[in-house]
Amino acid sequence: MGSLVVSKSRTCIKHLCTTWVVNPLYFRPALACLPQQNIMHAVRFIINQQTQYYSTKGDKQAHSRVSKEKWFTPRTRPAFPNSVFTAGTAKRTAEYMKKRAGADTEEMSNNTPMRGRGAVKVALPNHPLTTSEWAKFKESSSKPERFEMQMMEGLLAANADINIAKSLLVYVVQDKGTLSYELLLRYLTLCVTGGHHSEVFDTYDIMKTCFKTLDTGASSLFVKGFSQTERWREALVVLEGMKKALLPSPRNYSDAIAGAALHGDIETSWMLYDELLELGLVPNQDTWQCLFQSGITQRGQEDKLFSVLSYVRDNQIYPEEPLIQTIKAWFESFPDQKWSGKFSYVAPSGECKNCKASLESIQLTEEEYAELKDKVMKKVIEGSDVFKKTTPEELKSFKSFVKQRPSFDIVIDGLNVANTTPKATHSETLLAVVSELEQQGLNILVLGRKHMLQPSRNWDRQNMSKIKQKAHCFFTENISEDDPFLLYAALHSGLHCNFLSRDLMRDHKACLSDSATRRLFFKWQRGHQLAGHRGETIMYIIWKIMCFFNLKPHKHIALHQIHNIMFFLAMSYDPFNAAEQV
Repeated sequence: MGSLVVSKSRTCIKHLCTTWVVNPLYFRPALACLPQQNIMHAVRFIINQQTQYYSTKGDKQAHSRVSKEKWFTPRTRPAFPNSVFTAGTAKRTAEYMKKRAGADTEEMSNNTPMRGRGAVKVALPNHPLTTSEWAKFKESSSKPERFEMQMMEGLLAANADINIAKSLLVYVVQDKGTLSYELLLRYLTLCVTGGHHSEVFDTYDIMKTCFKTLDTGASSLFVKGFSQTERWREALVVLEGMKKALLPSPRNYSDAIAGAALHGDIETSWMLYDELLELGLVPNQDTWQCLFQSGITQRGQEDKLFSVLSYVRDNQIYPEEPLIQTIKAWFESFPDQKWSGKFSYVAPSGECKNCKASLESIQLTEEEYAELKDKVMKKVIEGSDVFKKTTPEELKSFKSFVKQRPSFDIVIDGLNVANTTPKATHSETLLAVVSELEQQGLNILVLGRKHMLQPSRNWDRQNMSKIKQKAHCFFTENISEDDPFLLYAALHSGLHCNFLSRDLMRDHKACLSDSATRRLFFKWQRGHQLAGHRGETIMYIIWKIMCFFNLKPHKHIALHQIHNIMFFLAMSYDPFNAAEQV
């Protein structure tokens, strides 16, 4: 499918840019000699009154749309391609997926009412009511059978006065003679979130008396509620009870650790932290913040806190600002050392702009690469059971295929890349990417499955024939996993080889037994993988490839790239934020 680029558009230029606009990486030679002026000058140089419409399918289609798109506004995209490995990406993706699924981000909020469009709006009293007043209130309700729950959920959503909720419970007891588990759970949530400790204690006594067992939601709330009080050790009892039925969450451990540290029992807090790691759970950042805060007031924890920093580093965890501030305060609290923490950013060269120190290089040494290659071959590609991923015959055939060809520059996960653009057929997307890389003189390997060779609406015979002419192709059985083949080809080809795939290889990285090897895998992956996002246009995908692999766009897409990049820069680029994202 064609990609229309319109050059006349009303954009808002917020910031000036002096280095990125005239970078020869993005522009054709005619523009590389431009003086380093601001972005507005570059926009005027390229986008003028005589600029025409360009299309990947020829001029006829482009000109036919001129009259229809008088007020064309390009969709805003980030000025520079975002990497899936940058700070916060995994967390934002997880939060987005939970939001789409209608789930909350914290376990405790599973007990809170929905506050979206589907939530029922009810009128709430602004003061405690008597039994007769609640009865009159219920008579006016549209759903009297759900009146108590609607009221309690409304009070919880509004974070209302706890005394109003108490008066509601009194009415329910007098009206029905009992309190339901569901209603008490909502009331307990209100008590915990509002910090009403005595009410938490009372609710605990009631629920332990009336119900034989407590569910995960109630137990989690009691762990959190007790941890904030002088009865924090009872939170440990509740936590032990949870272990009999299921594995407690990192949030449960975080609350218990916070309770122990808050009340000066550092030994118990570290015991719980070690137990958390032994269970294979990932600590919450609130947990680390609490431990570092305790380290400021109580000495003797330096080795353990340094081990926390090593854990964060080795597992590629990006600390959030509250944790950063606490770590900074901890370093500055050393009486015999003069630490000074300042917020800075890292230059593209890897140098800290404040202290001028260089960060660890993402490039592997020859020794590290050899070690990684050996362990990935044994643990990931062959593994304990080769039949789970392929067959011995197919793996042997692929190894022979790779050895008979010169080392590859780029390995493409064909099915994965082809399924990126929804507005084009799979074969068309794959052909566009392969064609651009082939014009760069690169040796390309495309991995796919045999069903891609069967002509269909998505897999055009002519497109697939052109792909096989431009690149080496290997098609596995439809039931085989193609990721191990991709890793084998990329690692076998050497340090210069890169690969394209949206798969982050988490399952394969988990096959590596020790953390040191997993860290080497992540470093290699981050420096050699381009992972796109579903829904991107062909032009945007190609532009990202050019940026990532430091290539110059070929002539037949230079005009399109220039206009796309100018739109991205003009509308999205913020040099202050960009400095932080490096």
